[in-house]
Amino acid sequence: MEELDVNVSSSEGFGIAEKIVLLSFISAVILMAILGNLLVMVAVCRDRQLRKIKTNYFIVSLAFADLLVSVLVMPFGAIELVQDNWIYGEMFCLVRTSLDVLLTTASILHLCCISLDRYYAICCQPLVYRNKMTPLRIAVMLGGCWVIPTFISFLPIMQGWNSIGIIDLIQQRQFNKASNSTYCIFMVNKPYAITCSVVAFYIPFLLMVLAYHRIYVTARAHARQIRLLQRAGNPAEPRQQPQEPRQQPQEPRQHPPDQHSTHRMKTETKAAKTLCIIMGCFCLCWAPFFVTNIVDPFINYTVPGKLWTAFLWLGYINSGLNPFLYAFLNKAFRRAFLIILCCGDERYRRPSILGQTVPCSTTTINGSTHVLRYTVLHNGHHQEQEKLPIHTDPESQESCF
Repeated sequence: MEELDVNVSSSEGFGIAEKIVLLSFISAVILMAILGNLLVMVAVCRDRQLRKIKTNYFIVSLAFADLLVSVLVMPFGAIELVQDNWIYGEMFCLVRTSLDVLLTTASILHLCCISLDRYYAICCQPLVYRNKMTPLRIAVMLGGCWVIPTFISFLPIMQGWNSIGIIDLIQQRQFNKASNSTYCIFMVNKPYAITCSVVAFYIPFLLMVLAYHRIYVTARAHARQIRLLQRAGNPAEPRQQPQEPRQQPQEPRQHPPDQHSTHRMKTETKAAKTLCIIMGCFCLCWAPFFVTNIVDPFINYTVPGKLWTAFLWLGYINSGLNPFLYAFLNKAFRRAFLIILCCGDERYRRPSILGQTVPCSTTTINGSTHVLRYTVLHNGHHQEQEKLPIHTDPESQESCF
């Protein structure tokens, strides 16, 4: 996410006990962010099935951006915070601040792209998702996540556009004569604060809210459709009877659809709850910083330094939470993580004992799209077809092709 405003160290400083608590907390945040994002990247590199899922390209790029935040940005901020002094010079202060804005903005834009990717997959023609999200379009979206932040980071900061009109105030706060300390101050004027906040947070936030709201509504609609199918028994049966006139009586075939319908409803409900968790964490981590970022220049920069520090590190925490929100909650990722952490233990690999699954087809019944899947058992007998409501999440779509 992003630091757009004052990286101001509190003039009052911190006591010994406060520094110990701060150092322990910050170290835990940095370690969690490094290990979590590294694990995501390694999992996708090692797991061929994860590489087939297009959404994971965004997740890997997001993990890389968050990893750079935890390696190139957080440690220097932690050192200055604990020592209450900046010892690396003015030029490196500008570089570090530019990296901060670049990488945290890139992270936020990746979250926005992930929400749009899921929106296209679930709400807009999910059956042709793989044709819409071509490698070229994915590359353009990923490129935008990295190129756009440069226009609000290195370019304006190195040119000093953010400090026009407030240079005297910045120089005044860079030095503390009482403690003989120097600080890496990043203050912004009103035009820069508004422009960068809108580009880096408010526009992505609006797109995420719209996308996830539509996904939530679609998920709830799917759950209602499944409940109707469950109450109706098996409405797909009359359509399939001409294809299989010699099937066994209906009794053995009623249980699987009911079982799958129940699983489907649970999946949709969990997906809706997950979306609420994702948006809740994103807003909790970054909204306080960006609201203050716009308000502060209009109240003569009177926001206390410690409050700025708290809001900034709250945003940094989001870089450590992203692996848990976007990967650890995914069953395929969890399986890959267990394989990595357990040194390739075969118990966690994908089961393939029952047989080989051939490509599935789809059909529309009463306005609900179903997957027709055939499984060939090892004994050579053909298992009866299963009619499953199609799972429109990109991860499930890939499993049908």
